[in-house]
Amino acid sequence: MRPKNRIMKTTILITTAGLLISCGEPDAPAPELTFEEQLQTQLIQAQPGDVIQIPAGTHEITRSLSLNVPGVTIRGAGSNESILSFKNQVQGAEGLLVTADDFIIEELAIEDTVGDALKINESTNVTIRRVRTEWTNGPDPENGAYGIYPVQSRNILIEEAVAIGAADAGIYVGQSSNIIVRNSRAEFNVAGIEIENSTYADVYDNVATNNTGGILVFDLPNLEVQGGQGTRVFSNNVYRNNTENFAPEGAIVGNVPAGTGLLVLANDNIEVFENDFWDNNNVNIMIYSYTLGGRSYDDPNYDPYPESIYIHDNEYRGGGTVPRHRSLIPWHELSGLNTPNIVWDGIVKEGGSSENLVCLGVDNKASFMNLMGGEDPTTVSYNKGPHLCTLPRLSKIEFNIPGDD
Repeated sequence: MRPKNRIMKTTILITTAGLLISCGEPDAPAPELTFEEQLQTQLIQAQPGDVIQIPAGTHEITRSLSLNVPGVTIRGAGSNESILSFKNQVQGAEGLLVTADDFIIEELAIEDTVGDALKINESTNVTIRRVRTEWTNGPDPENGAYGIYPVQSRNILIEEAVAIGAADAGIYVGQSSNIIVRNSRAEFNVAGIEIENSTYADVYDNVATNNTGGILVFDLPNLEVQGGQGTRVFSNNVYRNNTENFAPEGAIVGNVPAGTGLLVLANDNIEVFENDFWDNNNVNIMIYSYTLGGRSYDDPNYDPYPESIYIHDNEYRGGGTVPRHRSLIPWHELSGLNTPNIVWDGIVKEGGSSENLVCLGVDNKASFMNLMGGEDPTTVSYNKGPHLCTLPRLSKIEFNIPGDD
């Protein structure tokens, strides 16, 4: 088949180059290509259907890699076996940049990139399976911003991935649609898993721990794609996300307080259910408008208010012992209480109704607080009555996934 023949041909050309001798005086042996040079060659010469194998071992890469050919698979021997190390990177803004459809990457690690580890841009049908991205020096503002980073893409599967040490988000999907993030682990990032300005995502069976914020569902202004909605967050284990925020100065994620389990910001039609939240010291779940605290924006197309948020059937243990959000600190100092499990800022768009903006089901036992705009800690409300409602369940995200029987 084409993939095997092409890889074999590339290998033969590389390994026999030094043995070729012209007529007359023998030429000096051609220098043997490094692994990095071999890999760059394979990526440049790749054809649809090719499988590029990354053997076991730690392979030093000093320059960004890129792929723009559709239908290519990059496959290692395991995320702890085949390691692309960018510790001595001297060129490029990321580790691997992919701008191609029908792309699969699996069974390898990308470590210590200067910028983003794995960026995928404007691609359709993307499978990221058992890939680890990590900055091995631990949380540091000098780390790259994103670990696994598909953006402006469609039909994205991220599964059994590991993301550690990103100075923005470990697993981030932005301005994209039809997304599944499952069975993955995000740890010691500023944001563990983030779905931003995206539509129709399922985030489930993941572990988010030791991040600043475990899971973020955001919609932000001044981006090409807006109107984030249709995300389900379920069956995740979100705990002890108490790492101090180490985002570089000026990054929007730098506003996430340490100790945050789940944040929903200005996103609509969100369903959060059957998760286990525990020991997130600031708050387990918080829903708020972009305008909370007086923040302004200059994008006329932007809707800053979250709507149709359905939170039900989750488990909560501990948490809220060290409130850090700027609207929670004065309330905590006044009340001496721990943050309730679910907090809503209570901000409603002008002329709008608060009915069914946040629904907790008809028999939700979780503690709740409405900040009533967040300006005066003496006016908060703990009344769940208006929120003991239900919303239509969101649909499962489905698309054709290679190898998913």
